[in-house]
Amino acid sequence: MSLVTSLTTGAQVGALLPLLTAIVQRPHWSPRAKKIVAVAVAVAAGVVTVAATGGWQQFQHGSLTLATVIAVLTVSQSTYDLLWKPSQIAPVIERATTPTAVKASE
Repeated sequence: MSLVTSLTTGAQVGALLPLLTAIVQRPHWSPRAKKIVAVAVAVAAGVVTVAATGGWQQFQHGSLTLATVIAVLTVSQSTYDLLWKPSQIAPVIERATTPTAVKASE
């Protein structure tokens, strides 16, 4: 896998990742808790992206692995802040996927 492929794939995954993260997050969580979950999910998604695009042997190339993880993390945070949060799509997903018992206690 080349650096360009690594960055492109990481950016594609990162752009859609906030929508998947919103399924797990809850509206009543603190901003800090939401950030920790978002970063952890992005790092995990970066590792899975490396394995999916280059196989497990790809981890021998530390710079490509790191570039992919950083691309996923950076793009996921940027698209959340610039697109998914202002459009209210991610917050709507959070509310829609929150269990009813939690919604009632808010």
